[in-house]
Amino acid sequence: RFLNKACVDTGSSTSDEWMLCTITQVEETKQILSLIPIWVATFIPSAMIAQINTLFVKQGTTLNRSIGNFNIPSSSLAAFTILTMIITYIIYESFIVKILQKLTKNPRGITLLQRISIGFIIHIVIMIVAWLIEKHRLSVAKKHEVPSSIFILLPQFILMGIAEALLEGAKIEFFYDQAPESMKSLGTSYSLTTTGIGSFLSSFLLSIVSRVTEKNGRRGWILDNLNDSHLDYYYAFLAILNVLNFIFFVIVSKLYVYRAEISNSLEVLETNLTEKKENFKTGKVDYLVPEPLDFEAGSEWPLEMTDDNAVVSST
Repeated sequence: RFLNKACVDTGSSTSDEWMLCTITQVEETKQILSLIPIWVATFIPSAMIAQINTLFVKQGTTLNRSIGNFNIPSSSLAAFTILTMIITYIIYESFIVKILQKLTKNPRGITLLQRISIGFIIHIVIMIVAWLIEKHRLSVAKKHEVPSSIFILLPQFILMGIAEALLEGAKIEFFYDQAPESMKSLGTSYSLTTTGIGSFLSSFLLSIVSRVTEKNGRRGWILDNLNDSHLDYYYAFLAILNVLNFIFFVIVSKLYVYRAEISNSLEVLETNLTEKKENFKTGKVDYLVPEPLDFEAGSEWPLEMTDDNAVVSST
């Protein structure tokens, strides 16, 4: 609420356009700040996506990559993530959304935050699956048997594609849709910066865990030789971290108040304008004016409205 003071005209001679903000500017600032908790919650999933080109690839180098005389590059498994993401997005938009629309009466099928939360849950499943696969890989390696096929890693790559299709797409839509009209580019940057921050966070977590687990002469979880490492413990740690992050996301999403979505806003605006025109024709109103802005309950400030340059008078 302290931001409201930015649009209070105290009558001081020092008040100018650099000292006094319009109500619109204050409300837009509030809206963009309200997105920050959701933005922070998406850091961990972005860090999980970074595993595709790091630890997942490193795992692949320890497995049997040969098909006949041809060796599959371990990094090529990332293609399954992209392919799965495309297929999932097509199926979701073409079929699942239509089914959900009938059940929920929501034009999107489910809300964007609900769609993001499904992506969060899948990330938890991914880390659990990666933990189980790594346990199996280590048990085979310790028995000095022939390495398992690289294709045992496919489940975690495929699940990552499903998670990206749901979470990343919804994340971009959410930040763009919920950003104020004059700050759409900033809303887009919210979604894009999470990818970069996630990559840094992934490196930070790996470095911290490696350093902590090597204290007092112990063998760390992350070593150059994965057969001597405990990557399964690290994946279990990431699964727990995802669970905690999901709880945080549920809390902040429950507290979040949706800004009217653009698609719905246009319909509402058109309906209101039609009603006002009809009332004007029937003589119920003398002139057409937009509805006044809603302010927080308990506010006793009288308003001095001058188009978009409205300020609140303290007198």
